[in-house]
Amino acid sequence: MAKETPQAAVWSGDFGRAYTDRNVLPPRELDALYAKRLGVTRSAMNQEFLADLGRDLRILEVGSNVGNQLVALQGMGFRDLYGIELQEYAVEESKRHTRGINILQGSAFDVPFKDGFFDLVFTSGVLIHIAPSDVRTALREICRCSRRYVWGMEYYAPSYQEVVYHGNEGLLWKTDFAALYAETCPELKVVKHKTYHEVDGPNEDAMFLLERAGPAVRA
Repeated sequence: MAKETPQAAVWSGDFGRAYTDRNVLPPRELDALYAKRLGVTRSAMNQEFLADLGRDLRILEVGSNVGNQLVALQGMGFRDLYGIELQEYAVEESKRHTRGINILQGSAFDVPFKDGFFDLVFTSGVLIHIAPSDVRTALREICRCSRRYVWGMEYYAPSYQEVVYHGNEGLLWKTDFAALYAETCPELKVVKHKTYHEVDGPNEDAMFLLERAGPAVRA
């Protein structure tokens, strides 16, 4: 059963719904947002990290909202795409904004798929919204259902720091999530890690790709 946390309650309610309504971004708009904030498009970042991966990989996004990132991957040629999203409203909205992508309601604390079902599991701006006391549960679930790769894009800091988010405390933290994965799931090894500085802000984002070093988990 999924953990009940204060953060999950916020994202499941009106606050999360408002986030969804202002963040329906087709690939071109998503690229424009990243270019404005980080000076590089999301498409260019994805290409740098995923260009050499087979397009037949089965991929899961944890915390997919309406599927913006999955649609971008679909545009790269990836075909076997899934998402889980905590917020029921976002799952319903995803049906209007995606085609051929499987998005269902679910939690990072209890991913509703068997061990090693996916070739790659990823998050994008999701781990930052999980309290430090709970985040390792999510990391273990992500690792459990990926037979090979874990990919992520999250705010970066050398150690945990809380950030006030839209005037609220207790909703956003940044840290070195790639290192946290390696500590929590030591079978994962970092393949690539890159940080991106905000153009007009104090934050850094990190994109990272990790690969299972031991024998692959079979679905």
